Amino acid sequence: MEYRCAIPGEHDKPTMGRKSHDTQNLIGPSISGRKCNRCVIFPANVSMVAEALERRNQDWIVRTKVTSDLIIQVGDSTFYLHKLPMVSRSMYLNRLLFERRSNGKTDLKLDNLPGGTETFESVVKFCYGWKVDLTAANIAPLYSAAHFLEMTDDLEQGNLISKTEVFLGFLILTSWKDTFQIFKSCEPISSWAKELGIVKRCSEAIALNVQANNVESSVLEDRHENWWFEDVSALRIDHFIEVIQSIKSKGVRSELVGSCIAHWTAKRLSRITFGLHNLNPKHMTHQLQKVTTECLIKLLPVEENSVSCNFLLHLLKVALMVKINSELLNMLERRISFMLEQCRVPDLLVKNYGYDDSACDVGIVIRVVESYVSFAASKPTPKLFVVGMLVDGYLTLVSRDENLSAKRFQSLVEALPKDARFCDDNLYTAIDMYLKAHPSLTEEERVSVCKTLDYHRLSQEAREHVMKNDRLPAKIMARFILLEQVNMTRSMTASGSNYRRTKTQAILKVSKRGWMNSRKEIKIMKKEVDKMKVQLNELQMCKLELQGQKERCLN
Repeated sequence: MEYRCAIPGEHDKPTMGRKSHDTQNLIGPSISGRKCNRCVIFPANVSMVAEALERRNQDWIVRTKVTSDLIIQVGDSTFYLHKLPMVSRSMYLNRLLFERRSNGKTDLKLDNLPGGTETFESVVKFCYGWKVDLTAANIAPLYSAAHFLEMTDDLEQGNLISKTEVFLGFLILTSWKDTFQIFKSCEPISSWAKELGIVKRCSEAIALNVQANNVESSVLEDRHENWWFEDVSALRIDHFIEVIQSIKSKGVRSELVGSCIAHWTAKRLSRITFGLHNLNPKHMTHQLQKVTTECLIKLLPVEENSVSCNFLLHLLKVALMVKINSELLNMLERRISFMLEQCRVPDLLVKNYGYDDSACDVGIVIRVVESYVSFAASKPTPKLFVVGMLVDGYLTLVSRDENLSAKRFQSLVEALPKDARFCDDNLYTAIDMYLKAHPSLTEEERVSVCKTLDYHRLSQEAREHVMKNDRLPAKIMARFILLEQVNMTRSMTASGSNYRRTKTQAILKVSKRGWMNSRKEIKIMKKEVDKMKVQLNELQMCKLELQGQKERCLN
């Protein structure tokens, strides 16, 4: 095989009639990609010398002393060529012409030629003995076209397949940057690139590089393990999948793989979270978004803690928007719910971007909590209390959001069973903050928000705060005050007091509705409770004094 190195800018004029050329070394490799790897190739032998290759609109004409006897249409372009130089290097064209068996001018149409007109122009130049520049941008289409046209060494030693194969292998093995350029050039010729193993070879080269550099980083205690994320995140989803699968096979840590998937998703799918109606034609179609999201879920490492809960929640949000397969959706929800016991409140924060929506997507959290509760019943030792504290902390954080509806807040409160909390103090704090941030709520909405609160599950400190809290609805206040009075009555009775019915009980007894909700009556009830507290304190002091006297008498 014969090659010539070419530095960009040199050898711009075509060289005709060369029958051979001395082999020289290729331009030195550059892992960093600072140099431009380029190679100029010529065929070893030329059967016909072309004076020029002219373009006239959509027509390409090879100017020689011999009249054109072969017309080949590629896409919208037509090439006026000669059978001898083309057939002598392409088995495919040879076969087509043999089937036609025409002695005169023959018309052929090449459908689905990899690379199209631009690549076929390079093929024509090669067949006529002109120089062909090989770069990372055109090597994959030209290599694929050479296979399509069956330009093997069986016809002519040093044919196009073997020459492009050498340079392709050189680029993949020596240049990180050029490998990604090859990936980019494979996008229009996906099926050929996959069939010929170009994508696989590029993926393996990247994986080996990542593996080697991360081993070196761990030895040097270098913390920049994500140096490759940005380059890999520029890949199209199908190429990205190939690369990640190759990296996984090299034993790279699952946490690093998961972080790379999260980086790619944030960069390529972030626009979806703004709403599908905002996407313009430059972005992915809805179907492609759906397929991409499903592929990412399948690609996730299965190892525990390989991806963060926050990333999975964002992925779930996208999955719901593009309406992915229900089985995959359930699998993703279940995986997130398994992680709740190790989560912190910030992990649950997923932003909304609509003008009328709450700042955080509470609906996503409700789905995951409900999923957790559904499997927690069958789990041997579910850490319900841990998840209960997590949800109460999240409620406290989002309660200040003015756009958070009472219905959505209530749904999250009720997503957990009552036995998921040691006590309701944290829940009461979240509810109180919500009522404070939403003063315009109707009485009915405030009752629905507070109805989950249980007096008996509040600490004494929280109960005292309830007695002074005017933000609570009157119905809830009346219930709590009565329960407080009942508790104090029991305490007074146990202390030996002559108990008499209070005005509060009289009010409650005459009420036909069961509860008196006017603020005036609530104030009366509060005063009665305060009076009973004073009486109870006096009784306790008296009891202590009597016990002291008894002890002194015995001594």
